[in-house]
Formats: sequence, structure tokens, C-alpha cells
Amino acid sequence: MVMNAKLTPLNVAVVGATGMVGRTMLDVLEARDFPVACLLPVASAQSVGKTVRFNGEEVVVMSIEDALAQTPHVALFSAGGALSTEWAPKFAAAGITVVDNSSAWRMSDAHKLVVPEVNGDVLTEGDLVIANPNCTTMQLVMALKPLHDKWQITRGVVNTYQSVTGTGQAAVAQLEAERRGEEGPGVYPHPIDQNCLPHCDTFQENGYTREEMKVHHETKKIMGDDSIQLSCTAVRVPVVGGHSEAVYLEFAKDFEMDAVRDALSSFPGVILEDRPEDLVYPMPRNAHGKDEVFVGRLRRDLGHPRGLHLWVVADNLRKGAATNTVQIAEHLNRAGRWA
Repeated sequence: MVMNAKLTPLNVAVVGATGMVGRTMLDVLEARDFPVACLLPVASAQSVGKTVRFNGEEVVVMSIEDALAQTPHVALFSAGGALSTEWAPKFAAAGITVVDNSSAWRMSDAHKLVVPEVNGDVLTEGDLVIANPNCTTMQLVMALKPLHDKWQITRGVVNTYQSVTGTGQAAVAQLEAERRGEEGPGVYPHPIDQNCLPHCDTFQENGYTREEMKVHHETKKIMGDDSIQLSCTAVRVPVVGGHSEAVYLEFAKDFEMDAVRDALSSFPGVILEDRPEDLVYPMPRNAHGKDEVFVGRLRRDLGHPRGLHLWVVADNLRKGAATNTVQIAEHLNRAGRWA
């Protein structure tokens, strides 16, 4: 295996390695040439002893207890909030850095919520459990950061069009079964094929869903600015491969459209696709399997002089989950945590 010469080889545990995000993490580790000295794939008791494929080899799945006993340098968690709540502190107590993809630690005052391109500088040596943001928020702040730095976002409205992969493999199976004309139990309360469900996660007392409130709260924390006021409507759509977001923003300062395009196109990890005259704009079909966030359909608002519309698309399993998790480990590695 070819190691990335810039990074220290690490022993890496992937907790939830047989799940949809966990398998994507393995793909991302390979694709980004992350210097894995030893892979420790972890899954539930039913999967222990099975294998996952990594760098052309079959690697045996182990229990989380066995992975902890081997004290890897870093553990990438994607196995749900309950498991993270129980086990992440145990790994941290053993000196293992945990990057957690669940919602367990995101809004904890004691834990950092990180997108490396946006706020990687907040991480310190004492951060042993680091939260990965919600996929919807993650791609959003990648577009917001360069704009907020220059013109200061005051408020915004976000409408999301979210892939069934955000719900997991059972949701993909439901969509595929419906397209075959098969009836059966599903994870959604209504059919998803040829339908749109304005219902992502559970409804709260204020009428918003948990997914929508994550966008509101997590954006403030990641951007480090409580003055940003975002409201969201999250919609599940019959798409496999990526989330899309229609975003409206209002700024405190005047902006020029060319400067907006320059700010977005020069931001790391963002690709500007904004040539509607050539029918070029971001689509989840094209973002599938890619690590970048795609932005287009830039328009000044017709009713507000400092209002801007944009369209943001990313593969929710890649940058929205697995890629960002790996990037946090890369960021720490480059900063010399394991040197």
C-alpha cells in the first residue's frame, strides 16, 4: 500500500464499518490515500467474523471491545448516537481520538463541531471526541463560509431536497421496491417513489422537524456566529446519491455578483457550476461519488437589494458524512497530533 508521505501512518478503527456510511468511509480512506497502517473494522455482534474489503484485501470485522483493546490512533464512528454516547468516552479515556458521525455530541458545549475547511482551526490537542455535523448543514456551511466572511449573513431560508440515502439502506430498498411495483413495509410513512415528503426526522413542538432545527443550530456553532438566523424546510425526494438545497441569504453589506462568484470558486472544496445559459448547474446525479460541494444558480433577489439565491448540491454519504470524517483525521494528522 502506498502511504501519503505528508501524513503519519495510523491504526484506524472504523466503527459501523458494514453500514452505508461505514462502507463509504472505507472507500474514502482508499480514494484519498489515507495512511492506514492497520484497519480495525468494527460492527455489531451479527457481523463480527465477516469481512470488509479494503485496499484489495479482506479484513475481518471485530467487536468494539476488541478494537478498543488494540488502542488505535483514531476511531471513526458511524454507528448511531446510543453507541457513540456509550463508547466514544471509553476510547477517549484510552487516549484515542474519536471523530463521531452521530448526533450525540454535535450540540454539546464540551465538544467541537467541525468542517475542516470552515473551522478546522478550533481544534486543540485536548479535543479527543470531535463531532461531525449533520450532512445537510455540512454542505450548506461550505457555501456560506466564504460569503459570510465578506458580507456577513444576517438571515436565510433553506429548502432541502434530500436523498433517501440519508435515511439508510432500508430507505433505498423501499424506493427500489416501489419502483418495481412491490408493496411492503417501509421506513417512510408514505410512498417515496414519485413523491416528495416534507418530513425529515421527527416533528417538534414548534412545527419544525429535528432535521430542520439541526440546520438552524449547527450552522451557528460551526460558523461561530449566533447572529446568523436560518430557517429550513427539509424534504425527502426519490433520489439516490445526494442532497440539494435551495438557499436564500440576506447580507449586512452590499455585494457584487462577480465578487460572489470569485469567493465561492476560490473556496477549498467548493466547485462553482453556474452557467445556466449552457445548462450547467449542480445536480445530485453528477455529485454522486464526489467529495466536493457544488454551487450554482446564483441570482440577486428581486425584492431585497442585499438578497442572494443559490443552489447547493453534494453527495450526502461523501462530504456529508464519510469524507468530512476522514478530512478531520487528515487535518489532525497534518497538525502533528500523531507525529
